[in-house]
Amino acid sequence: MYTWKSYYIVQTDYQHWANETLFSALDHLHPDAIGSDQGLLFGSIHHTLDHMVALGSVWLARLKGEHLEIDFKSIHHGEWRDLKNALRREARRLQAFLEAQPAEFFDQQITFIGPEGKAHTLWVRDALSHLFTEFAHYRGQATAAATRLGAPHPEMGFAGYRREMERLLNETQADQPSAAMG
Repeated sequence: MYTWKSYYIVQTDYQHWANETLFSALDHLHPDAIGSDQGLLFGSIHHTLDHMVALGSVWLARLKGEHLEIDFKSIHHGEWRDLKNALRREARRLQAFLEAQPAEFFDQQITFIGPEGKAHTLWVRDALSHLFTEFAHYRGQATAAATRLGAPHPEMGFAGYRREMERLLNETQADQPSAAMG
């Protein structure tokens, strides 16, 4: 049975996959290019991805009913390798949190204090949809800058993720010894 919980767990896994796909393209660039000002909202590709880590941390705290203040103007992970690992960890932390929640959690509302100091209320589903579309937005900015700098254009669409997961599942099933052979 397909539930909101299963939907958002798959969406979280997709975020991880899309990040890895983007990293593969970005790894073709010199670290100086990744850190250079490209006219993005956060200047560089590096700061844009660093913002994604911070954004994920803030929204995970909100989903937990906690408040986390982060300076979005500062870079928190200065080394490229550290930044990639932080983004990987953040995606998996969110996935583990969502997997641990009961199905009813996704039908609840959360209340949080926004950056302007006002209280806001959102359905959990809307908060997660917002977070994931923000991630796609920032990955898109990073991709546009990276391709201008000479990186290959990464295919990060959800349909590509589904095809890749299906291929991996088929390979795994093909590698399994047949029960009849045992």
